[in-house]
Amino acid sequence: MTLRIGNASGFYGDRFDAMREMLTGGELDVLTGDYLAELTMLILGRDRLKDPAAGYARTFLRQLEDCLGLAHERSVKIVTNAGGLNPAGLADAVRALAGRLGIPVRVAHVEGDDLTAAFPGSLAAHAYLGGFGIAECLTAGADIVVTGRVTDAALVTGPAVAHFGWSPTQYDRLAGAVVAGHVLECGTQATGGNYAFFGDGDVRRPGFPLAEIHEDGSCVVTKHPGTGGFVDVGTVTAQLLYETGGARYAGPDVTARLDTVRLSQDGPDRVRIEGARGEAPPPTLKVGLNRLGGFRNEVTFVLTGLDVEAKAALVREQMGDAFAKSPPAEVRW
Repeated sequence: MTLRIGNASGFYGDRFDAMREMLTGGELDVLTGDYLAELTMLILGRDRLKDPAAGYARTFLRQLEDCLGLAHERSVKIVTNAGGLNPAGLADAVRALAGRLGIPVRVAHVEGDDLTAAFPGSLAAHAYLGGFGIAECLTAGADIVVTGRVTDAALVTGPAVAHFGWSPTQYDRLAGAVVAGHVLECGTQATGGNYAFFGDGDVRRPGFPLAEIHEDGSCVVTKHPGTGGFVDVGTVTAQLLYETGGARYAGPDVTARLDTVRLSQDGPDRVRIEGARGEAPPPTLKVGLNRLGGFRNEVTFVLTGLDVEAKAALVREQMGDAFAKSPPAEVRW
């Protein structure tokens, strides 16, 4: 029994047509989209200052308008963290979109990550949740699951838990899903998009990755036929080590032991990942906190003609006079 999970976004602003490419390029059970980075939470927080109904990744809605019919026809579940700071708002927007398009879909959202009220003065404060909330939504029959801040790998762990029925203490299986999710989460980085040996393949337009996940937690990472980029042990290793920080990769569902993972080439553009061992997760969750810390500005003066040094000195004097009543904290020339 294999679960095929693809990725169609590695960041907010990733290739717009990736969702359609993944839905039409081959068989999938679940399509995920990762739209959140720490900087993205700040961007969404500033959006919400202007409009309290905002705070989610708006490009996801535009992609879904183009592709919701395809996903429905192919019975592909969609799981995304595009909800950002407002997963309930995005879920409502998805329901409204589906209603306008006349497509019957069941939409659920996961919340509980928002801790902003506990940190006065913060723009956004959110805990990194795991995949079991996503699994609960899918088990209840959701076609589309929208989350706020979850770990990137949770977008894969959640569907795997729902599909295979894993318990919270089946750490080895959960670790395998976390490893698969970590490889997929940054999109085309797993298909040569962030690889030192980029000359080994054609990476002008890398395709997005997918994972064939097995009940024991092992998987095969691959991509749809005919898409760009390449998948080999090197590209997968590069992404596997990305942002990990050590052999124990701690998360809310499990601590994955990366030093137990084995990679092997399983054919062209296919890498098998197996052997992942897991340990209990830490007792606390990580929280990402964003504050407005001030402003930065840079100005370039183009000085021409004779007496350039004297002109530069004059500019400094002029700027000093302009700043006299309200000087910035720091000025660098």
